[in-house]
Amino acid sequence: MSYRFLNNINSPDDVKKLSVPELKLLAAEIRLFLTEIVAQKGGHLAPNLGVVELTLALHTVFDSPQDKIIWDVGHQSYIHKIITGRRELFHTLREYGGLSGFPKKSENPHDHFETGHSSTSISAALGIACARDIKGESYRVIAVIGDGALTGGMAFEALNNAGEGKNDLLVVLNDNEMSISENVGGMAAYLGRVRVDPKYNKLKEDVEYILKKIPAIGDRVAKTVERVKDSFKYLVVPGVFFEELGFTYLGPVNGHNISALQDVLNSIKQIKGPVLLHVLTKKGKGYAFAEEKPDKFHGIGPFDIKTANTVKKVNTPTYTEVFGTTLKEIAVEKKDVVAITAAMASGTGLDMFAAAFPDRFYDVGIAEQHAVTFAAGLASQGFRPVVAVYSTFLQRAYDQILHDVALQNLPVIFAVDRAGLVGEDGPTHHGVFDISFLRSIPSIAIMAPRNEDELRHMLNTAINLNRPCVIRYPRGTGEGVSLNTPLQDIPLATAELIKEGSDLTIFALGTMVKPALQAAEKLLSYGIKAAVINSRFAAPLDRKMILNRAAKCGKIITVEENVLAGGFGSGVLEVLEEENIFKVQIKRLGLPPVFAKHGARSRLLDLYGLNMETIYQTGIDFCEPKIKEA
Repeated sequence: MSYRFLNNINSPDDVKKLSVPELKLLAAEIRLFLTEIVAQKGGHLAPNLGVVELTLALHTVFDSPQDKIIWDVGHQSYIHKIITGRRELFHTLREYGGLSGFPKKSENPHDHFETGHSSTSISAALGIACARDIKGESYRVIAVIGDGALTGGMAFEALNNAGEGKNDLLVVLNDNEMSISENVGGMAAYLGRVRVDPKYNKLKEDVEYILKKIPAIGDRVAKTVERVKDSFKYLVVPGVFFEELGFTYLGPVNGHNISALQDVLNSIKQIKGPVLLHVLTKKGKGYAFAEEKPDKFHGIGPFDIKTANTVKKVNTPTYTEVFGTTLKEIAVEKKDVVAITAAMASGTGLDMFAAAFPDRFYDVGIAEQHAVTFAAGLASQGFRPVVAVYSTFLQRAYDQILHDVALQNLPVIFAVDRAGLVGEDGPTHHGVFDISFLRSIPSIAIMAPRNEDELRHMLNTAINLNRPCVIRYPRGTGEGVSLNTPLQDIPLATAELIKEGSDLTIFALGTMVKPALQAAEKLLSYGIKAAVINSRFAAPLDRKMILNRAAKCGKIITVEENVLAGGFGSGVLEVLEEENIFKVQIKRLGLPPVFAKHGARSRLLDLYGLNMETIYQTGIDFCEPKIKEA
């Protein structure tokens, strides 16, 4: 499609040439372009539709890449990408070898800090601002953070630190939850104009200086004036919290009014020290379906623009849906089951539980550390808390898992969604480290289901075990197996022999069981009889099964959708070493020590050798002498 303005935008300099009326037309073109691409590729639509004018204003007032804009989380950086020279590549968004869905330094000089997890922007921006000041440089640093990300404790730690310093720093609070109130907005806009006026600030400093010069009473008069000013501020200024932290607060400002944004951003250039600009935006603006259901369009797969219906190829339920349904089923009978999410109720499947048991459901905001210790508190009083969280976000709460849950052996259940390679969201979201960082923790049980039905039984098992439990399962649909079997417990630390064989044994975990079975079938064509073990537990391991198979065939392959370092295969090696068994041939298959790329999950599995063909070829290599004899 031909766009009058957008087709001529190849850098922020091109945006700066446009008048405000032209910028408004450009904003409309960007929304259309963005919606069309995301409808084809999937991605974060609603957050980006909400920051079109804000992004344009930032790039017309500041001079990127000299001035550095840091996007919190990064899922609202699409417009930034489009106008910083990546428009013609935008159709490759989230494809293997194409544009990342998040800021990426190697992708473009306008991306200064790589993000993907929330609440990091202020910390990073403050670090960059301090580095600038140490080096005696003069560029601007801007952190753009959403109201949701501001619920993360790290953001408050950074605000506290930044506020006590004198470094020039702008924090833009993109608030897309509040409506714009005319009364409050008008008063705030007036106060903002007064406070950013250099003449007013200079007058204020001069008055304080003169008052303090009055003999004997000057300091007291100045302090009285300050108290009166503060009292008035508490009554009429909505950002007093930020003021108390040491920020100059401005706003709220209509985040869809480019002219107003440009005015206040230009005024901020005259203010010294940390500034917080409060901007009100509408998530999903410009696309009616996204405005009505911003949660659905926060992160979405391909969809039909006219109907907003997502493109579904199969009717098989996802692991997430099976988890949510099963937890709700269990909670009907077990009144001690409670559920916790860190602002991901629908994403983790807990929306069903929340609707059925609102008094037993807790959304703590983007605060994974708090979520885990909060769960520990509930568990200490006899409840069975289930914390549903993506693998990549669980990383943020390692100390709480170790210290507050495991050390006290509290029965907190972690439903770890998006474990393994997640696909298009890329390295910040791949859940490929959880086995490695959890397996060394004493008392913790780590399970991985081979299919969606086994997930049901593992959840039941975890709730009945009196210890910390982790169930890791992948993104996407299951295998389409029957879900009608009655719930039952799986004995702790027991693997399952699902195919016998005497030449070698494949210990597969979770998602790798299916390709292991396929490889074993193919190996039969060469006369190689491979046993396949559904390992089920990454901790504690089924030592008896490992030792039995080592003695029976002497050749072992382990397969896991996790990094090899410290993973499931390492655990198998440890068992053999502890038992002084050194003559077993063993090959571990898993992810290498790299941050996996973004792209379709199936392509990434092939890229990193987590497929039937690699398992099969490893079996061939292991059994080469037997093949030659045949």
